[in-house]
Amino acid sequence: MVSEDEILSALRKVIDPELNQDVVSLGMIKDVRVSEDGKVELTLELTTPACPMRNVLEKAVKDAVSSVPGVKEVKLNVTARVTRSIKSSSMLKGVKNIIAIASGKGGVGKSTFAVNLATSLAAIGAEVGLLDADIYGPTIPRMLGVLKYPEYIGEDKITPGISHLGIKVMSLGLFLPDEQPVIWRGPLVSGAIKQFLTQVDWGELDYLVVDLPPGTGDASLTLAQTIPLTGVVIITTPQEAALKIAVKALNMFRKLGVEIIGMVENMSYFTCPNCGHKTYIFGHGAVENACKRLEVPFLGGLPLAPEIRERSDTGVPLLVDSPDSELSLIMKEIAKKVAGRVSVIARNKKDQK
Repeated sequence: MVSEDEILSALRKVIDPELNQDVVSLGMIKDVRVSEDGKVELTLELTTPACPMRNVLEKAVKDAVSSVPGVKEVKLNVTARVTRSIKSSSMLKGVKNIIAIASGKGGVGKSTFAVNLATSLAAIGAEVGLLDADIYGPTIPRMLGVLKYPEYIGEDKITPGISHLGIKVMSLGLFLPDEQPVIWRGPLVSGAIKQFLTQVDWGELDYLVVDLPPGTGDASLTLAQTIPLTGVVIITTPQEAALKIAVKALNMFRKLGVEIIGMVENMSYFTCPNCGHKTYIFGHGAVENACKRLEVPFLGGLPLAPEIRERSDTGVPLLVDSPDSELSLIMKEIAKKVAGRVSVIARNKKDQK
């Protein structure tokens, strides 16, 4: 009869390509059961439901178990438990990871990306929250079409709003009329962000996505210095002017000790709806080259597409309205890369303890 030790020994040769350790040492192998007739059943527990290497790991685990003499059949169950990068004793006890979305300047599609990232992660099976920290331009409620508004629970706590796919949402825009401006100085902005972080009952979240205002002002500094960010994603468009300012934002977060998850090139190209030809309106290659120079991951490019704008205006994100469209699939792949990088960052923090 095949033994459990033989199965585990074979699986120690399976290396997670992102975490660079074997799946047994990482604790990803659970519930190994071996029957007398050579049937093996086990569970592979991924570090995120959005794991970009899922197919690779599944095949490698099955092949490793099948290679053990005496094994006749392999049944592999796949689950996921998101790795925590934030201490559970922090002010956000139920939140495992906080992903900031930043840009050097406005108009590059940062908020649109934040919405689509949150929606992508939720669609893949994660518990997600979205905090709109862009106090002066709170667009998230309209773009996500909040279905249930916040409610007070006691004197100093409030439940977040609920949007599509169960995404929890908090934004100053949920409390103000659409056309009412926010005329606040820096300390008020910082105070509002701290309240959104500490006085909102976020509950249990795998990922809290935070949409920052553009630039390197009070909101970004407050967030980086108040809570233990897992990392930041920098959004830029391809042209040199936007990229230079984006790099300044990236370097600011580096100086504050925040991990750079990677850069995303938004409005990367336009695809002609008639002939399918791609036109690189704002240039091509500069963002990817900058990532190589700065030694940060290039997470991918998103096209300039009318559908994205249309869905944002209607409050139904593309991932909800057309989950199998080409644009949705591109966004899901970028979300998987983000989730994969978060898992690596979380693992590195665990190893450093």
